[in-house]
Amino acid sequence: MGDYTHMNVLDVEDAAEKFGFDTHEARFAAGPFEAEQTGFSLHRYKPNRRQPFGHRHDDAEEVYFVVSGSGRVKLDEDVIELREREAVRVSPGVMRSFEAGPQGMEILAFGPRRSDDRGELVQNWWSD
Repeated sequence: MGDYTHMNVLDVEDAAEKFGFDTHEARFAAGPFEAEQTGFSLHRYKPNRRQPFGHRHDDAEEVYFVVSGSGRVKLDEDVIELREREAVRVSPGVMRSFEAGPQGMEILAFGPRRSDDRGELVQNWWSD
């Protein structure tokens, strides 16, 4: 047998539910997939709901790929519309938060796996 891990990402624990967030699902899959260098996660935002926080990393660049649905992302002071099959790369240090459109939005996030850069969370960062 080869050195690989095969599983359904929906079998990964929903961290958003674990921490009491009802706006989305967040399944951080690097650990369960035994990934040593690559971090990735699945985020499923409920229709017309916004993440209740913003976050940024000191050293980790991330790429977000919209699998389905649409919405917006706020990157520092810029708000960008996102549609299915679009991707956005975010540099370290940029604060970001997501908001789903009327059909919801499903995103895959990819970046380096760094145990020393857990990121910074800022509650209620994106307010109108």
